[in-house]
Amino acid sequence: QVQLVESGGGLVQLGRSLRLSCAASGSNFEQYVMGWFRQAPGKEREGVAYVTRNGGMTYYADAVRGRFSIDTDNGLNRVYLQMNNVRPEDTALYYCAAGTVTSMHRSKYSYWGQGTQVTVSA
Repeated sequence: QVQLVESGGGLVQLGRSLRLSCAASGSNFEQYVMGWFRQAPGKEREGVAYVTRNGGMTYYADAVRGRFSIDTDNGLNRVYLQMNNVRPEDTALYYCAAGTVTSMHRSKYSYWGQGTQVTVSA
């Protein structure tokens, strides 16, 4: 079992930056792939980025590549999503998730946090 708690969301101005954090606890955490997903009102939940626990592999959705970055602090069991140059379309509820394969498909992730809201203002 893995427990995930997101934090760091809030209201951010267009073009500014925000850093989301995900605290993980539980057993065998080191074997998981960690992902960030987001869901805007009326839309499907979509993958944003993932990282392997050793940080050796990362992947970004086209919509965020070059603006967002994902990284981990294994000592603290935390995963971060650095969001730069945010846009109105980045407004969504952001979820942290843990899975066992390198995939951006949500069905591959077994554990989910409750989400943290990010709202981009013009």
